[in-house]
Amino acid sequence: MARRLIYPIYQLGNPQLRIFRPTFNMTLVRPGKEQPPDTVQFRVSMEMTKYDVRNYLEKIYNVPVAAVRTRIQYGSNKKRNHLNQRVKRPDYKVAYVQLSKQQTFQFPDIFPEKEKKQEEGSTEEIQEKFMEDEQQRQRADPRRGGVTEWFGL
Repeated sequence: MARRLIYPIYQLGNPQLRIFRPTFNMTLVRPGKEQPPDTVQFRVSMEMTKYDVRNYLEKIYNVPVAAVRTRIQYGSNKKRNHLNQRVKRPDYKVAYVQLSKQQTFQFPDIFPEKEKKQEEGSTEEIQEKFMEDEQQRQRADPRRGGVTEWFGL
C-alpha cells in the first residue's frame, strides 16, 4: 500500500501544474543467480506491492511489464559486534519484473575487464626488469635531504 500524501488543492498560477513524485525508490540489482533475459531484478521498498512496482515502471519509465514477482529477503542474524551482541541486518523486498513484448534486458558492463598483458620474453629479461624495479624502490628519496629512512620526520 502506497503512502498517502496530502497535496494542496489549489496552487497559485495558471494553469494548475502539479508534479506527483512517487514516495518509493527502486534499485536495479545485478542478480546473484542467472535469470532469463527478459527478467530484471529490483530491490524495492517494503511497503511496495506488485501493483505499485508495475505502475511505477509503466507510468514513469514507459516500460511494458508482463509480470511481477516479489519476495522478502530476511537480513542475516549471524554477525556480532564488539560487545558480542547479535547484529541483524534489515530485511528488504526483492521484485522480479518480467518484461513483455519479447524485450530483453542486458545488465550494463560498467567495469569491463582489461586485457591482461602477458609479458613475453625470456626469464633473464623478467629478472632484469624485477631488479630495476627493486633498485628504483631502494633508492634514497631526494626530498628527505640526506636524512636516512629509519629516522622518521
